[in-house]
Amino acid sequence: MLWLIRFSGFCSAAMLLILLSPSLQSFHPAEAIRSNHLDRFSFRQASTFRNAHQCVSSNRTGVCDPSLVHVAITLDLQYLRGSIAAVHSILQHSQCPGNIFFHFLLTQTNLESLVRSTFPELKFKVYYFHPEIVKNLISSSVRQALEQPLNYARNYLPDLLESCVQRVIYLDSDLVVVDDIEKLWTTSLGGSTIGAPEYCHANFTKYFTAAFWSDRRFSTAFAGRRPCYFNTGVMVIDLVKWRRVGYTRRIERWMEIQKVRRIYELGSLPPFLLVFAGHVAPIEHRWNQHGLGGDNVRGSCRDLHAGPVSLLHWSGSGKPWLRLDSKRPCPLDALWAPYDLYGHTQ
Repeated sequence: MLWLIRFSGFCSAAMLLILLSPSLQSFHPAEAIRSNHLDRFSFRQASTFRNAHQCVSSNRTGVCDPSLVHVAITLDLQYLRGSIAAVHSILQHSQCPGNIFFHFLLTQTNLESLVRSTFPELKFKVYYFHPEIVKNLISSSVRQALEQPLNYARNYLPDLLESCVQRVIYLDSDLVVVDDIEKLWTTSLGGSTIGAPEYCHANFTKYFTAAFWSDRRFSTAFAGRRPCYFNTGVMVIDLVKWRRVGYTRRIERWMEIQKVRRIYELGSLPPFLLVFAGHVAPIEHRWNQHGLGGDNVRGSCRDLHAGPVSLLHWSGSGKPWLRLDSKRPCPLDALWAPYDLYGHTQ
């Protein structure tokens, strides 16, 4: 794979400067804040959630408190309603909601005040992810939503979050958690960098083009591995190991190749498969009952997979809030509705 390093070497220095930029590490500058369209959203204030008496807490405050469970979720106007519902569901089912710290990633507008008014006692911080970091790396996909820069922010979590944060749960915005998230947080990764529910019965070859499989320079990337499909919308990530190995750069290299050779069709998922598939700590399927949004084109209704459920995920093109508003919901959309805090559109 030496040629991959040479292929991408010309831009390594520039990307390193970008990753170390202060704008990547903290709140976005005032000139980047755009409040237009924000007045369309109105959310009811959530109930106050308190820790149970058995919850452990430390004397430290702030994001570096070792007793915290860290959860990262994106915030944007298109999926804002879903993100708020996801947070609401996590708090509602947690025995220790006061021990959860949310890391919100955003690109386009200041949503901090909206989150604060909806969840007055929530522990959280917002991080501005600059779209320029990935703009020239993103390729066209089967669905336009998969081409949005914020969809790639998960690749940069180890750089965005404070160095004292050693582990994080990354969650998509189109899901609800119906179990105590601390159970997911304490999952053993067994030396792996990421953990996720794996689906080894899925046709793995379909996630890459014929050009990929016919070129041994690409297809041998999986040599010595038993790769399985996993959904990147629910992951437990060891940030310490990710930072040490430098997995962000490995993902970027595959995205650079994709711009030239078109080796996959499906947004941000294939680079994760190329880097991690076969080295993922398996997590119970109950933690990602995915695909409830149908496929990436029609968004048709689907049933739950067999087995217990801890997390419902509307991956695919059909989103529950849109189908409910259109009066054409799928049966399982009723399971999302209780966590919806949306008020009205002005």
